[in-house]
Amino acid sequence: MARYGGIDLGGTKIQAVVVDEQHEVLGDSRVPTPTEGGPADVTLAMVGAVRDAAEQAGVAPGGLDAVGVGSPGAVDDEAGTVTSARNLPDWEGSYPLAEKLEAALAAPIALSNDVNVATMAEFELGAAKPFRSLLGVFWGTGVGGGIVFDGALWEGRGAAGEIGHMVVKSDGRRCPCGRIGCMEAYAGRGAMETRAREKVDDGEKTVLFKIMEERGRARLSSGIWSRALDRHDKLAKHLLDQAVEAIGVAVASSVNLLDVEAVIIGGGLGLRLGEPYVEKIREATMPHLFTDYRPPAILLASLGDLGGAIGATLLAADKAPAPA
Repeated sequence: MARYGGIDLGGTKIQAVVVDEQHEVLGDSRVPTPTEGGPADVTLAMVGAVRDAAEQAGVAPGGLDAVGVGSPGAVDDEAGTVTSARNLPDWEGSYPLAEKLEAALAAPIALSNDVNVATMAEFELGAAKPFRSLLGVFWGTGVGGGIVFDGALWEGRGAAGEIGHMVVKSDGRRCPCGRIGCMEAYAGRGAMETRAREKVDDGEKTVLFKIMEERGRARLSSGIWSRALDRHDKLAKHLLDQAVEAIGVAVASSVNLLDVEAVIIGGGLGLRLGEPYVEKIREATMPHLFTDYRPPAILLASLGDLGGAIGATLLAADKAPAPA
């Protein structure tokens, strides 16, 4: 029976799974994404995570039929490279990720954009199974998007779905991408952390960085934002409310253009904050929808933290050699 590996490469964590032919999880592993060392150190962490998941699944070294990877940045599966993955340490140039992983794991490697992988996972296996058209919104270190039309992923010329870079305020904040007024400038966890630090420098009080120290973290993870809300932190609530407003505008604008049946909210922050914040996004979307009398279903991603890695196993199944 076939065994597939899947890797979800994120800005704060690397999640790996090993699944069977039905994409049922047999083993999983999660490790922090290195904060320094560049692509080589990130690749070593990916290899370690897959090996841990395979051991848990009872799969011997080299026993995987194929491994899929969902990665940020510009992904070229044919060339086996990932370029300019800016949420990862010192990953500005092009890196032969498939070649390095294949040598370490002794398995064929398939690469794709992390958000497209997660979107297809929810479409084929998760909350979006009842629908034929879909907008996936993955709210984490940045905010990524994926689009499904008539049952097929729509990639445009290679960059479709960049909902985080829809302009929500033409004279707004500078985004980490360098442009002005992007939704991600308000909703991306990285941009929110930068804004929180600016507010603290201006004298505003918050428990965000105290919790970060308590948890031994180097960044404001999704869990830290959630814990700050639990402590009724005013700055955390204010920045998250601004994020929800920006996401609502971008989602409504996307739906006005594409008229998809469903919107799935996932990603580290989306999953951690859960249904209460999905409801806030529904409410923030409604004032801007042209067809507000028939809004799309806006649903929480159902595959959880493992969704991206499980989606990557769909790539692996396509990449694996046909049985003899």
